[in-house]
Amino acid sequence: MSSALTDLFPHPIVQAPMAGGGSVPQLAAAVSEAGGLGFLAAGLKTADGMYQEIKQLRGLTGRPFGVNVFMPQPEYAESGAVDLYAHQLAGEAAWYDTELGDPDSGRDDGYDAKLAVLLDNPVPVVSFHFGVPSREALDALRRAGTFTLVTATTAEEARAVERAGADAVIAQGVEAGGHQGTHRDIPENDGSGIGLLSLIAQIREAVGIPVVAAGGLMRGSQIAAVLAAGASAAQLGTAFLATPESGAHALHKQALTNPLFARTELTRAFSGRPARGLVNRFLREHGPYAPAAYPEIHHLTTPLRKAAAKAGDAQGMALWAGQGHRMARELPAGRLVEVLAEELDAARTALSAEGGPR
Repeated sequence: MSSALTDLFPHPIVQAPMAGGGSVPQLAAAVSEAGGLGFLAAGLKTADGMYQEIKQLRGLTGRPFGVNVFMPQPEYAESGAVDLYAHQLAGEAAWYDTELGDPDSGRDDGYDAKLAVLLDNPVPVVSFHFGVPSREALDALRRAGTFTLVTATTAEEARAVERAGADAVIAQGVEAGGHQGTHRDIPENDGSGIGLLSLIAQIREAVGIPVVAAGGLMRGSQIAAVLAAGASAAQLGTAFLATPESGAHALHKQALTNPLFARTELTRAFSGRPARGLVNRFLREHGPYAPAAYPEIHHLTTPLRKAAAKAGDAQGMALWAGQGHRMARELPAGRLVEVLAEELDAARTALSAEGGPR
């Protein structure tokens, strides 16, 4: 398999891009400086906001890093379902003394403008979420010297990624925190996600491009497992969420290991697309009724989530987290990369001493 990606960083550890504030330049820089691959999240930002973060990151490290971009979403026709959900959320707005957001605040997340910036000011790695870019876009990024990755949650999606000409695929298991990167949002498929190890095996048999494994990974021994299963590197998000460099809200960081938040669920409550988060009051009360309408529901609930954070109420926040959240460690990001690499080496040594898996 191609080493063009893993040659960029010494340790097979990728810090997942966490849109919504977690992936700040300080975090990405610390990870890259420690020998992993740090990532910025361009999703939910303007093109200029993305550019300013890239400039800031370049001032913090000279090592390779990545930028993640959200794909534009198709039109959503059932405005009545969004209106009904807005009516249901009226009590939340009154409770937090705020207004609901405008669901028609934009669908493309500034995709074309962001792509133009990334072609004019190339970065080492760009990944895409929620769909597959055109071959023209991927070829243009390759000519600019950028390595491209696209998220897939099934073998069929991975084949689409390879056909489009991406350099590698991110195999995102159902264990992953935050939004599932499905290429098409089909409500009938809710709850049918594939576990990471099964997904890696299916994707390895379906495509010939390198695989980056993502989903619930918190320890070096788990990284060893996905590498043994055929992945070239592992992508971790929740593991880096609790670090001091993370831009996540303090309540979000604390909730990862707070016994009050015992489990995670996939929910549409906050954004209209399936995303894994810690189960809190908002998720329980509104998740069953949220329509499949992204980004309309995201825009609608944004003021509520901000107001809950301002009020110090974790029960009204989107507490994105993977299934391994209780294993989060409050280590500096650079030290976490070192510890993960040490654990990975120890796991590999143990397997070698035993003569490999039995």
